[in-house]
Amino acid sequence: MSDELIDVVDENNQPNGEQKMKSLAHQDGSWHRSAHIWLYNSRGEILLQLRAKDKLLAPDCWDVSAAGHVAAGEDPLTSGLRELEEEIGVKTEKESLEFFRILRREALPDAIPNNEFYYIYFLPFSGRAEDLKIQLEELQTVRLFTIKEIRDSLKNNRVKFAQADDYWKEILNEIETRTRE
Repeated sequence: MSDELIDVVDENNQPNGEQKMKSLAHQDGSWHRSAHIWLYNSRGEILLQLRAKDKLLAPDCWDVSAAGHVAAGEDPLTSGLRELEEEIGVKTEKESLEFFRILRREALPDAIPNNEFYYIYFLPFSGRAEDLKIQLEELQTVRLFTIKEIRDSLKNNRVKFAQADDYWKEILNEIETRTRE
């Protein structure tokens, strides 16, 4: 896991001109940005990654298809494309990503002070999980889950999912809507 230089933003997601290492932002609670890319197919299955066991945040938990911090001087879309290729070997064009929204995510009490703005994107996916080239430093494996499987798992074993809360419900509902159309 490498540290990286990121841009710091204020509580309203406005850049303040400061840059710092990601580890320091997580130590002091500085607001910063990340990109989340959710891959889904026409059958309503969602590709999730199982995070590496030595990750600082949510180790050994199922998480978004690909995600990462927005590097200093980089825009969220470019960062998302970079993370997508690095983590799971998917190369695509900017136009293929479907912007969803920005989510303000304040750190939970008694947790690492990780204050982020998630730039959330969707990407239709027609491939097979087993064909993806994964970055073993970041994750253990990837797998396609049905929406029902994820909902059932969130009810029965929330601790196996990174930040299993209303964010997941919103994503599942949105993908369900997109695959019904």
